[in-house]
Formats: sequence, C-alpha cells, structure tokens
Amino acid sequence: MKLRIDKDLVPMKAHYFLFNGGTAPVVPFMPQLARQLGYSSVVVGTMYMILPIIGMLAKPLFGYIADRFNRHRFLFLAGQLITAVAFFLIMFVPAVDKPLPEVQFHCHAGISNIRHCDIYEKQMEKTLENYYGNTTLACQMHCAMKPEYWDIVCDNWLANKTSNCASNRTQASLNFTTYISTRDIVELPQLHSKVKCLNFIIPSDQGTWNAQNITLYCPKNKSEMDVNCTMDCHDAYLNQQLNQARAMNTSEAMAQPEFWFFFGMLIVSWIGMAVVVSIGDAICFGILGERHHLYGKQRLCGSLGWGLFAVLAGLLVDKMSPSDGDKNYTIVFWMTLVILGFDMLASTKLKHTQTHMSANILKDVGQMFLSMRCVVFFLWCVAIGLCTALIWNFIFIYLEELNVVHGSRSSIKTLEGLVMGIQCFGGELPFFFMSGWILKRIGHVNAMSLVLLGFGVRFILYSMLQDPWYILPIELLNGVTFGLFYATMASYASIVAPPGTEATMQSLVGAIFEGVGVSMGSQIGGQLFEAVSGRTTFEIFGIAAFIVFIIHVCLQMYLNRNGPAENGTVKYFAPTDAMHMLNEQEYSSVS
Repeated sequence: MKLRIDKDLVPMKAHYFLFNGGTAPVVPFMPQLARQLGYSSVVVGTMYMILPIIGMLAKPLFGYIADRFNRHRFLFLAGQLITAVAFFLIMFVPAVDKPLPEVQFHCHAGISNIRHCDIYEKQMEKTLENYYGNTTLACQMHCAMKPEYWDIVCDNWLANKTSNCASNRTQASLNFTTYISTRDIVELPQLHSKVKCLNFIIPSDQGTWNAQNITLYCPKNKSEMDVNCTMDCHDAYLNQQLNQARAMNTSEAMAQPEFWFFFGMLIVSWIGMAVVVSIGDAICFGILGERHHLYGKQRLCGSLGWGLFAVLAGLLVDKMSPSDGDKNYTIVFWMTLVILGFDMLASTKLKHTQTHMSANILKDVGQMFLSMRCVVFFLWCVAIGLCTALIWNFIFIYLEELNVVHGSRSSIKTLEGLVMGIQCFGGELPFFFMSGWILKRIGHVNAMSLVLLGFGVRFILYSMLQDPWYILPIELLNGVTFGLFYATMASYASIVAPPGTEATMQSLVGAIFEGVGVSMGSQIGGQLFEAVSGRTTFEIFGIAAFIVFIIHVCLQMYLNRNGPAENGTVKYFAPTDAMHMLNEQEYSSVS
C-alpha cells in the first residue's frame, strides 16, 4: 500500500514540531530559574498569574486583527520572531545579590556550636544530612563583637599563642574559620511552630584565626559567648537552603531593575507565544477544512518536538552545570533561538487563505455566551487551566524539594527532561493521534469529564510521592490531562466558531484557559506552596478536581434531561451541524 502524504500539511506539521521544540528548552525551566535568581515562590506565582492575563488580552486582540484585516501569516511570523528574541535576552538577566546566611555562634561551658533559626519545611536537618552525608565543611565566620567577648578569645582561644591579641580588642568584628559537621544536625524545638532552629556541631571545637589553628573553647566559669554572625561555607546549596525563607518577596523584587528586565522579557515572550498558538491553530483548521478530526495528528508533531528537545535540554543543563549549586541554563537559550529560526523558515511555506469573512466578528462570537452548553465549556476551560497551572509552574519545584530530601545531587535536570519526554511520547503523542477517534466515540462532553478525572488521579498520586523518580509512570496521565484536553478544546472551539471568526474564537478559548484558569491557578498554587508545602498543595488540588468532575457530570446530565431536545449526548459534530448549538435547535451527530 502506497503511503500518501498531504504536502499542504507538511509545513504545518513542521511548525508544530519546531515551535514546540523551540520553546521546550526554556518554558519549563523559567520558574526554577526565577527561584535560582533569588525570588520566592510567591513572586513566581504572582508572575505566572500575570503572564496568562497578558496572554488573555493579547490572544483576542491579535486574533481579531488577523480575522479583520486578513493578516494571519504576518502576525504568525512576527509572533515567532519576538518569542525567540525575548527568550534569548533572558539569558543576560543578572542574578540578584544573595545575602550570606545569618547565624548565631554559641560558645559556653566548653562547647561551641552554630545555630540558624528560620522558617523551614519539616525535617530540614534530615534534608541536609541526606544531601551531604557525613561531610565536614570549612566555614568563614564574620561576627559582631563586644569587649567582653575579646577576653574569651584572647584568654582561651589564643592561649599560649604568639599572636598579639591586644590590638584587636577595640575592633567591632571578628573573622575566623570554623568547621561544621553535616552528619549530626539537630533541630531544636521552638515556641513558634513555623520557626525552627538548626544546631550545627563543630567537631572538636576546631577553627583557624589569622592562619593559626585555634580551639573555640569557653570555660564553664566564665560568661558565655553568644554573637550574631554571617556564615560562608563556600557551598551554594547550603546557602540556598539556609536562606530559603529569605528569598526575595514581591515588594523587594519590584524594587530591583533586574526583576523588571526578567519579567519584561517573559511578558514579551508570552505575547509572542499567545499569538503563535492561537493563530497557528486557526491556520491549521483552515487548511484542514472539513477534516477537523485530523487536527490531533497535526498537533502530535508538537508533542514530538517538545518531548525530544525537552529531554535533550535537561541532559545538557546537567552536563554543563557544576555538580552542586546553581544550574547553567545558557545552552537552552541558544537552542530556542536556533530552533525558532528554523520554525520561521518552515512557516513561510504555509498555504493558507481565509475563505470566510465575518461582517461583525464581535457580535458573532458574542452569540456563544447565550448558549448554556458553550458557557459550561468555557467554565470547564477555566477549571482545566487551574489544574494545568500547577503542573506547568510548580511540578519541577516540587520535584527538586523531593530530590533534596532523597539525597540526590546533580541529576535533577535529567529527571525533569525525562518527565517532559514521557509527558510527550508516552502521554500526548498517542492521545493526540487517537483524539479524533476518541471524540467520535465518546463525544466532547464525556471527554471533558474524563480530563477532570485524570487531573484528580494525577494530583493525588503526586501527593503520595516519596522518591522523585517514581513520578515517571504518573506522567503517562498527561495524555488525558493535556493531549485529550487540548484536542477537545481546540476542535470544539473550531467547530462552533461562526464562519470568519476562527482565529478570534481560538484566541478567546485560549484566553479563557490561560488568562483566567492558568492565571488563577498560578497565584493560588504559589500561595499554597509557600503556606502548606508542595505535597499538601497537590492533595488539595486533587480533591478539588474530583469535586469539579462530579459537578460537571451532574450538570451535563441535567442539561441532557432538561435542555432542548437532542439525540443523546454531545458527539463529534461536523461544522454545519454544530452551529445549531448556538440557536439551541436540534442537531444530529456524525460518527
């Protein structure tokens, strides 16, 4: 049997492959990069609340312009260009200055130790012990001094030493090096539940001062030494963990020009992606014509590109980064610039002409809000957006928390790349391929309910994770929660769109999904991650998804029983038949 290839669809497949492949190296890593730059989870959640709102405004605006002035191709290529440039410029965002951890140095009754009190996740001492094992770190201390403390230093630390200590008694600070053990870290109980203190043991009370070995000894019959210090162990991971509650909050971030450059480039890139995605889907359905059921087979090329380059990006980031400390994301920005450049070249080959023009686009689209089924569809898009935000913006932050507790060091980006690879190859690809068949068999309404159920199961499984690598089989559910969802949303929107409003309709649905749903989910997720931990956040969202699933099923059953006379449940409609939904007339399904 000879394989027939529709040459008109080849550039469309190439676009989906290259655009998703070009954004895959950067989009998933931006929340982690923001955390690495010094911003808190609340700041990340706030940014990803605003970004979908920007997309919500941009999509209908540029969709309307494309339909009104028939400028689909120009806006499509312009969106790709500004997306590539904006993401590339993020590479030059400088990190904010990160303060050294503030600690208290205690020396009394012949025992010296270092205490750090802050707002920690549970069992931080186990997290550090699992990460470092039995390790001794050399840490430089810069401590504020009082005159009586100099008596202890000179008489006990420097006893029988040749150094002249008298000249230092007037100085307000003391700099010395001590050693801390990561094996026996003790969490001290506090009156306030949110504040925890970690007690670091100093093996044998050993240290150095002015290149001399000293014993950090305080006799029992003398007053104790209790001073505030900053501690630099020359270990980026330890500094990050001890300063986690001191990550920059929203007001502090807004005072930094580096933040506005970073956030500004994200806004520009989000606008570009919004234009490309919404107009690209409209162009795709325009080329397909009456073959709407083939959309999934075009869109699966995007999943293929996303999965391939996401895995590659994760491997390269780990390979080019030091084993400890901050990750080096330089390679992903270059990958995005080059791949999106090829996408622009492929997109110039698209053959698309708009066959219908709407006399009044706003009025035609506005009719949809008079249909109860369409309103329920829009609300479903909001609910899915709430759930999707948690995966897009916080799943990798959650994995990195689990990774630390489990004692892993340098393979987290490889795991994250594998997660995206399984999401695409094991989940999205087969469901995009079968989406037309599935929608014909079970209908859009049942598909919508199935997506909500999939999110509930997925989130509850996340909340039960202990070893982060066990997430890999769970990611197969991405086929239901994104592959089936996106095919359902895009095809449903295309089918019910009045002629001449295709780009506007795709933009509107995308704006509702991202601008309302993802935006709200990002803010709620960021607040919950900060307040109750990632594990509890996924548990809350999982229970909520099950509740919404039950409500959606009951609501659709009510509409079927009490709504206009219809032949069974909502099936996969041909474009002409589906238009009857807007007029609330009878319609027939197409098998």
